[in-house]
Amino acid sequence: MSTIRRALVMAILCVCGGVIYMLPFLREVYYGPLQQALGFDHTQMGVVFSVFGAFALIGYFPGGWLADQASPRRLIAIAMLLTGLGGLYFASFPSYATCIAIHALWGASSSFVFWGALIKATRSWSGSASQGQGFGILEGGRGITEIVTSSVFLALFAWLGASGLALSTVVSLISAINLVLAVAAWLILQDAPSQKATPDDKLHLHQVVEVLKTREVWLIALVVMSAYSAYWGTFFFTPLASDIYLMGAVIGGAVGVGKMWLKPISALAGGLVADRLGISKTVLVLLVITTASIAGFAIIPPGPDMLYVMLTNVAVASIAVFALRGIYFALLGECRIPLAVTGTATGVISVIGFTPDIFMPLIGGVLLDAYPGADGYSYLFTFIAGIGMIGTIAALLIARGNRSRM
Repeated sequence: MSTIRRALVMAILCVCGGVIYMLPFLREVYYGPLQQALGFDHTQMGVVFSVFGAFALIGYFPGGWLADQASPRRLIAIAMLLTGLGGLYFASFPSYATCIAIHALWGASSSFVFWGALIKATRSWSGSASQGQGFGILEGGRGITEIVTSSVFLALFAWLGASGLALSTVVSLISAINLVLAVAAWLILQDAPSQKATPDDKLHLHQVVEVLKTREVWLIALVVMSAYSAYWGTFFFTPLASDIYLMGAVIGGAVGVGKMWLKPISALAGGLVADRLGISKTVLVLLVITTASIAGFAIIPPGPDMLYVMLTNVAVASIAVFALRGIYFALLGECRIPLAVTGTATGVISVIGFTPDIFMPLIGGVLLDAYPGADGYSYLFTFIAGIGMIGTIAALLIARGNRSRM
């Protein structure tokens, strides 16, 4: 593959990987306006987002198997198409039941169809010696995509008056971009000979069993779950800034967009450091930082006087979380999981690792409704920090196991 072709392939993987999640994760920037437009309380918002997480979770394992059987080019294009079509309907802010159905569609399109294909395509693109760098580039590119699109759309949202109509316009435009990317993925991605399955290349049951018996797969799953729980915690930075630190909706949204600017730098730096110091060692250090920083949100006093302390902690937590997201799937290579079963291993890991898509919005919604104000956020971030401790122990076990194999 030529240098230009390699760059184009990674570019489309980064852009698709960034844009496809903008619709189901609108709450990251527009939680308050979205809640108002839909007319839902915190618990209803949590249920809708948990439905997305449930369908995503159901799809991860079979989606991993599918990624080992089918063309990543075809899967990525189909996923972008389905997500965009669902978004066009969501722009009308339909009923509660319809919102649940649309989020179920997004869960299936992003996990069953898209995720395993993205991970396998990235691992294949990276080569055996640069897994940290390859996944760091992917996460960094996704971050740049989110920065550019989110900044432009937030500015448009504010310019249009921060109204329900403004938000509907933003949703429609994001949906249209998904549809354009479906075509772009089909045209730019190619089915490399190594990705075309022959009868001898088909995934067999005994290989699936071996994946399920591999200790490192389950430990990586716990690492991903803890890091992803912390990532979910970052979604609450926007309502935290608005509700507890008395920032307006647009400024609170700017906190959500602002932390995205840290994503590409953090992910790229994390990947480069991991390839030099060791992926498992880097993951362990980042999990310690993440857990401590998330715990900090539970004890920082509320009120505008502590705004700058809160913003500093937002930056620290975001840097650590985004660096983790850039490298945790690179553990597959360091733990010597065969490339042929990457999709299946990714599916197993994702079933556990992304369970926060189910329980985090629901727990967050219930806690914020049951304990209005600072107490609700304190309990929520304490819960997330507890999960972070589990992931830290798993990362320590991975690092010790990899050291013993050297």
